[in-house]
Amino acid sequence: MENTQAIDSEHTGQTKDGGVGEPAPGEHPSTEGETMENLMEMYEESFKRFAEGEVVKGRIISVDKDHVLVDIGYKSEGQIRIHEFKDENGEVHAQVGDTVEVMVEWWDDENEVVVLSKEKAEKVKVWEEIKETYDNDGTINGTITSRVKGGFSVDIGVQAFLPGSQADLRPIRNLDEMVGKAFDFKVLKYNRKRSNIVLSRRVILEAEREAKRSATLSSISEGKVVDGVVKNITEYGVFVDLGGVDGLLHITDISWGRVKHPSDLFSIGDEIKVKILNLDLEKERVSLGMKQLSADPWTIAAEKYPVGSRVTGRVVSLTDYGAFVELEEGIEGLIHVSEMSWTRKIRHPSKVVAVGDQIEAVVLDIKPDARRISLGMKQAKPNPWDVISEKYPVGTTIEGRIKNITDFGLFIGIDEGIDGLVHISDLSWIKRIKHPSDLYKKGDLVQAVVLDIDKKSERFSLGIKQLQSDPWETVNERYEVGKEITGTVTNLTDFGVFVELEEGIEGLVHVSEISKEKIKTPVGMFNVGDLITARVMNINSDERRIGLSIKRLDMPDDQALLSEYVSSMRQPTSAFGEILRENLQEKLNSQHHGDDEEA
Repeated sequence: MENTQAIDSEHTGQTKDGGVGEPAPGEHPSTEGETMENLMEMYEESFKRFAEGEVVKGRIISVDKDHVLVDIGYKSEGQIRIHEFKDENGEVHAQVGDTVEVMVEWWDDENEVVVLSKEKAEKVKVWEEIKETYDNDGTINGTITSRVKGGFSVDIGVQAFLPGSQADLRPIRNLDEMVGKAFDFKVLKYNRKRSNIVLSRRVILEAEREAKRSATLSSISEGKVVDGVVKNITEYGVFVDLGGVDGLLHITDISWGRVKHPSDLFSIGDEIKVKILNLDLEKERVSLGMKQLSADPWTIAAEKYPVGSRVTGRVVSLTDYGAFVELEEGIEGLIHVSEMSWTRKIRHPSKVVAVGDQIEAVVLDIKPDARRISLGMKQAKPNPWDVISEKYPVGTTIEGRIKNITDFGLFIGIDEGIDGLVHISDLSWIKRIKHPSDLYKKGDLVQAVVLDIDKKSERFSLGIKQLQSDPWETVNERYEVGKEITGTVTNLTDFGVFVELEEGIEGLVHVSEISKEKIKTPVGMFNVGDLITARVMNINSDERRIGLSIKRLDMPDDQALLSEYVSSMRQPTSAFGEILRENLQEKLNSQHHGDDEEA
């Protein structure tokens, strides 16, 4: 009560008995009344105290190692624990004279102690801001601090929850990239008692996108060139964000040239320039083009690549029938397999070229309307068949290695890419060859004679037997008609016996010429390898045939022998017999004619 009495006596002028003292000298009565009113207010305020949980402003009056002393007015001073003023590094941010907002945590009248909290005052203020943001459909800024189940934890002064579905317009591939970043958020719902706050960033982005979409749709038109950002890449094209509106850049509209996959040219996030080809405002569909930013190269292709001109290009793809060569972006030509080599038969273009090779070719045909160019690779080099006949005229003896052996002959390397064929029939005059591999093997060095060169069919014919003379050409000199000879049986048939007179020269003893007696078949009478003697009846070097007779060995006179033989062949039993009879008749006629001249 001492304080009260002091105030009464000092400020109100009231006596202890309840009277009012005289005004001070020179003091006006009205001034005296105002002073009394002010003093009464001060008196009431001296007993005023703040409610626990109330947030007030105060001024720092002292700082020590444990507490910060804050004057909150009304002759009240409160303590705040020093850790509430420390940052993450432990540094204290509090100076005497600073104004801070604090919350009254506890008030002890008896001990005249007031406990304050700066952190709780800040949280109270945050909740008020959250409420105001929610009520006014505003936004609040916060920092994503960590990933939690189903989303993120966000610091907005208090901890709030951001669902993963509300973090962006599209699913986020790397969620860790969001941690540590600050964004504006919408408050979807909150509960202060449970300290539950749900935020959304997607709502803000959708609103921004809608605003951009409206602005973009009102500003774009067909034929306009715009800037965009690659949003997604597929096999058939690229989706481009034009500003809230997505447009499709189809793979066929990316380049005048060949595009295997859009990912070869673009990455998500790339900024590109495109042209609007088609616009459907109702469905909000936009078709884009990039190649349309430059002229179609096919419009001047015929002038740039006339037939017969030499060109260079890069092999971009291979098929079973040829190779596609890029002459420039948007211009590709086809080299058919038949146009790759003058001399080789190419089964697949990969045997000659590979993707990425730079090659030289000649334009064979061009059709700009069909966007086709036919190229020839072999035409860029001289045709070896044009000079081969001059280099190797018929009759020339050449030397080369056997490159291949087939059932029908040998292929011998002549010049690069040109092989000559020795047919099995041209291997030997006298030997019966079942297969060329019986005499030769691949890689053997052999000589042969040029028999024929067919440039049109690209055929080079060779012969090995032609290196020697044909023994049948002189057979008449070695075996005269009527001469007795000895040979080896090489084959037995129902119509006769084949006898080898020398290597490669055989004669036939017809079944009718074996014995004077009638024989149906010689099989069983002779064996292969038997030596027999016979008389030469007929020689036909053109037909490569010699007729022999065993039964005529006893006839001494050649003339009588021939006459009887010819007269007996009135009805030949075979084609060979017919030929033999005609030849013998001619020989008899010529001999008779010679006798007449002598007479």
